[in-house]
Amino acid sequence: MSLIIALTAITFIVFLVSYLINPAKLVNGLLFNIFLFSAMITIVYVAFTIQNPILIFLVIIFAALAIILLIFGIYILIIALFINAKIVMKRESRTPANLLTLFLAIGLIGCLVLSFIVSRISLSPEIKILLGGVTLIGIYYIFSVFNFLMISFIYQFNRPKLNQDFIIVLGSGLIGDRVPPLLASRINKAIEFYHKQSKVTAPPKIIFSGGQGDDEKISEALAMQRYAIEKGIPIEDTILEDKSVNTLQNMQFSKRIIENLIPGKYKSVFVTNNFHLFRAALYARQANLNSVGLGSKTALYFLPNAMIREYIAIVVMNKKQHIIIVSLILILSLLTTIIQYFFVSPYI
Repeated sequence: MSLIIALTAITFIVFLVSYLINPAKLVNGLLFNIFLFSAMITIVYVAFTIQNPILIFLVIIFAALAIILLIFGIYILIIALFINAKIVMKRESRTPANLLTLFLAIGLIGCLVLSFIVSRISLSPEIKILLGGVTLIGIYYIFSVFNFLMISFIYQFNRPKLNQDFIIVLGSGLIGDRVPPLLASRINKAIEFYHKQSKVTAPPKIIFSGGQGDDEKISEALAMQRYAIEKGIPIEDTILEDKSVNTLQNMQFSKRIIENLIPGKYKSVFVTNNFHLFRAALYARQANLNSVGLGSKTALYFLPNAMIREYIAIVVMNKKQHIIIVSLILILSLLTTIIQYFFVSPYI
């Protein structure tokens, strides 16, 4: 028993060390999931070893839920995605970016139909091997999504110390010259942190970062500054960064401002919506910006679409890794198919 508990403890320590060294790493999601799996195995082992009735009951309940999810999980997910798509279409514009849950639900139905058809027809061993490779790619992306969701969730628990020199508020688009609710939640989170720090030490400077889009009357930075000033933030504690057009530039251009003001060491936080927090942290790391993320709340109905967009964006950021892994799976499937066709099938 001591060995299995020790292994679980080791998996947690490995995750914790990796996270403390750099929270903004996708591998941290994988490491935490390995710890969770190890912990579940340990709980099951301990429950039946010491014959604790409460632990055994909890294990049975968990196993029953796991079986139900394995059998019906995809159907539950499809229904939930359609419900979410209906809500989003009522409350938001019907742009492709806001219909991702609908597209995913239709795609999952297509996969179920295709799987049903394939299971009902007779296929050669070679075709089955190739389809197995496609299935393996699907499993790889399922694990990839799960790891992404886990580290995105864990990263929400950042609690920056109240000793920051700067707060960077990332822009997210205006309605003309007006700050929409999504962007307002970021500014409000920055204001909240500003006031908390002001009670214990010198207040930080707030950098509003965002340029002017083609459909915007003013820069996002200026609109955010005006909003914050109306909420009581002194103008002398605000700084405009009004040239950036994406998150990476938000980080890069804000870093230049910070280093011009404080050439040496500095402390900073960046504020964005909770769904965007982890990807923004990846960009901060890419820009060599010493900053910790602070997430503002987002309407629950908006999160599924937002998280799908975030995952797609992170896949694009790491496209080389995905291309290599998918290519290796396809090459292995193709080689296995060739071996099956030329060296195994002729002798069957």
